[in-house]
Amino acid sequence: MRDMDEGDKSTEKIIGAYSSFVPQEFIRLMGKEKITDVSLGDHVEMTMTILFSDIRDFTSISENMTPKDNFAFINSYLERMESVIARAGGIIDKYIGDAIMALFPIDADSALKGAINMLKELESYNAEREQSGYKPIKIGIGLNTGLMMLGIIGGRHHMESTVISDAVNLASRIESMTKNYMTPILISEHTYYSLNDPSKYSIRFIDRVKVKGKEQCQSVYEVFDPDEPLLKEAKKKTRAIFEQALAHYHLKKIPEAMELLYQCLNAAPDDSVARVYLERCQRFIETGIHESSGEAGLVVHWDDSIAIGHPVIDEQHRNLFEQANGLVEAMGKADDYSQLNNLIEFLSDYVVEHFATEEKLMKDIDYPFLDLQVNQHRQFRNHFMSFKEEIKKGLNIQRIFLLFRAQILVIDWLVNHTTKADRHLGRFLRLQSKA
Repeated sequence: MRDMDEGDKSTEKIIGAYSSFVPQEFIRLMGKEKITDVSLGDHVEMTMTILFSDIRDFTSISENMTPKDNFAFINSYLERMESVIARAGGIIDKYIGDAIMALFPIDADSALKGAINMLKELESYNAEREQSGYKPIKIGIGLNTGLMMLGIIGGRHHMESTVISDAVNLASRIESMTKNYMTPILISEHTYYSLNDPSKYSIRFIDRVKVKGKEQCQSVYEVFDPDEPLLKEAKKKTRAIFEQALAHYHLKKIPEAMELLYQCLNAAPDDSVARVYLERCQRFIETGIHESSGEAGLVVHWDDSIAIGHPVIDEQHRNLFEQANGLVEAMGKADDYSQLNNLIEFLSDYVVEHFATEEKLMKDIDYPFLDLQVNQHRQFRNHFMSFKEEIKKGLNIQRIFLLFRAQILVIDWLVNHTTKADRHLGRFLRLQSKA
């Protein structure tokens, strides 16, 4: 009996050690109780938010330390961040040197709150570093939300848990963009549209980015809640001016963009993103090179591969593509609001008729991601109604900015929902029909 007790303790110890490498939360997400229940190829499909973070200028920092000091520094930093991520409901997937990749299966809000709290923890950590005579460090954080496969890959002698999704690549790409804009948190359009109430955060649109292997560009947003109080308030006050400046820049109206950017910088001299755009404007004047995604005149084409196989829904999607292309044409017309009015009228019906049709279909076929779709529909409806109210109030908003905003709203929906979530629904429909 004594030997058996010792054996049980040894087994528990081994399992406990393994859970330091493959988190128990990861195992539970796959519907398993413990690591010994996991087999090669086990997987589950679900929507999560991915967080990537990285220490700025880590190479130059580490060059001045011994290997022992390097490991002590990295481990002290990672231990602090691990606790913050865990409290927010996140799971550390892997460490890549000084970088962290974490998964948030609850919702996008928990991921964003976790990112904000990481920066608060960093302040405390830096205060301790300065007291010990070390320089403070900075980090960048990128978030993206999407459908992904969680599972076990490898061979007979080596297996590991991993996430397979193009959502991972976008999260990593967005994190790297924080260096270009010198801002700590950037999120994708997917995360932005997945937040329960984006107005609870300090967020502004900052760019469109082309990701390798993807035809459509993605919108990227800055979350500036962690900024110093004075800078944060200044950014809030100039947000409308800033976003109008970006609209003018992307439509190559450089003098108008520069005038608005100067207004932003007069109010907030430390607004690094406004300064980046001002420098882009100056480079355009000098070189004629326009540093943007080039989407202001982009036409998006309907493709049969996007069709889900439901005549009514596919026709509604085709009509949405036509409306998006009509906006591009309207950009070149000086005083023609008709296309914008047509879009508003179309979307007013779309968010009622299309969403009701789609949700009924998903209920009828017992679609496993119904809740995800309903939430995305709700978020789009909220953003559209907010945009509609903005137009009604006529808050001294320039027409060209309204057209740009409308195009971003519709294009993002096409990329984020119609060609992704609905495409998944189409695959599910086809599998149902074969069963």
